[in-house]
Amino acid sequence: MEAPHSPAAEALGAAADSRGTTGPETTGPVLTVDSPERMQELGRALAALLRPGDLVMLSGELGAGKTTLTRGLGEGLGVRGAVTSPTFVIARVHPSLTGGPALVHVDAYRLGGGLDEMEDLDLDVSLPESVVVVEWGDGKVEELSDDRLRVVIHRVVGGAESGDAESGGTEPGGAGETTEYDERRTVTLTGFGRRWSEADFGALGR
Repeated sequence: MEAPHSPAAEALGAAADSRGTTGPETTGPVLTVDSPERMQELGRALAALLRPGDLVMLSGELGAGKTTLTRGLGEGLGVRGAVTSPTFVIARVHPSLTGGPALVHVDAYRLGGGLDEMEDLDLDVSLPESVVVVEWGDGKVEELSDDRLRVVIHRVVGGAESGDAESGGTEPGGAGETTEYDERRTVTLTGFGRRWSEADFGALGR
């Protein structure tokens, strides 16, 4: 059955209303990722936990790996098209090639009005039947759904255990062995609402 045409805010707003009040906050794992390839693998693993109607909010500084994680999500969901940063178009829709949910990839960096500006996107997809991933969504899109997953990506920089990240540094006791830390990230997952209180994050740490 073809998904009906629906404005983004209207569709997601209806989905949020149907879910009722916000449920518990669920703290997921804090993972260490040491390369873009590993970040993409994490995205593929996370895709196995997602289902239609899920809202995923990605936070992290420029270059932290938000789009790389989303690329892995797209691979795991089996969607069409290369996942790239949607900065200049604000949003891209990647239809499923496997009969699963579409991936809606949104960059909210320039969206100051939250729902008001989301209405203007007028995405040709039924969002409650899709997985919606929003970069830079903190403080802007929480009202779209009571049930959401927040993923925060931080660079691992400096510190006694990582040496001098700018100069390459050495591992303590490493007899001069050079270790690069530029690619290391910590990824923290926090679920909100009843939907994520039932999620099994265990597979992500393996």
